[in-house]
Amino acid sequence: MRSAEVSAATAEAGQASAAGQVTGAGRAAERGQRRPGRPRSERADRAIIDAALDLYAETGPEGLCIEKVAARAGVGKATIYRRWPGKEDLLLDAIAALQAPLPEPAGRSVREDLVTLLGAIRDSVADPRRAREFALLLGEGAKYPRLMARYVGTVLEPRREVIRSVLRRGVATGELRASVDIDAALFMLTGAVIARGKYEPGSMPPGYVERVVDELLLGLTPRD
Repeated sequence: MRSAEVSAATAEAGQASAAGQVTGAGRAAERGQRRPGRPRSERADRAIIDAALDLYAETGPEGLCIEKVAARAGVGKATIYRRWPGKEDLLLDAIAALQAPLPEPAGRSVREDLVTLLGAIRDSVADPRRAREFALLLGEGAKYPRLMARYVGTVLEPRREVIRSVLRRGVATGELRASVDIDAALFMLTGAVIARGKYEPGSMPPGYVERVVDELLLGLTPRD
């Protein structure tokens, strides 16, 4: 009888030890799955971007500094530096945040795609905070050549390339002449919308974008 009791006690101890090992392994696994550091806060990101845009609109690039952005956003400087290495990187992301993504061209016709893309550009031009962005393009950029070069390369060029792809497709399908100057057509289209939005805000009547596209296509389509 006593031998049986000892065997049972030994078995129970073994089970408890095994259970403890499993529990310990589980806890270790849980610790291993935890991501190091605190997760990024979307609210903090938005506050920082908005503060940078507001300061940029008030003072231009020269008045933008991390200390002022942190104070206005209600965050510490370390929070900003964890996300951006310096004010130039922050400013580029802030300006890019003003740009709504261009819609994906449907690919059914060049005219339809150009109207859709220019319509999106027209809507984004209406944001009053973009006044400084236009100033960067129209003169201030000369004082900040490195910032301007990065702005063109990271913000403007990807958007321009969407329109170029539509124009190139039009040449390939025969909707546009093979001799079309793609970049000249690009700047005619975008300039007609951006310049009017800059100098005459709110003056683009219904159908303006369609007329811009149609007028340009008169000169780009194949001639009989």
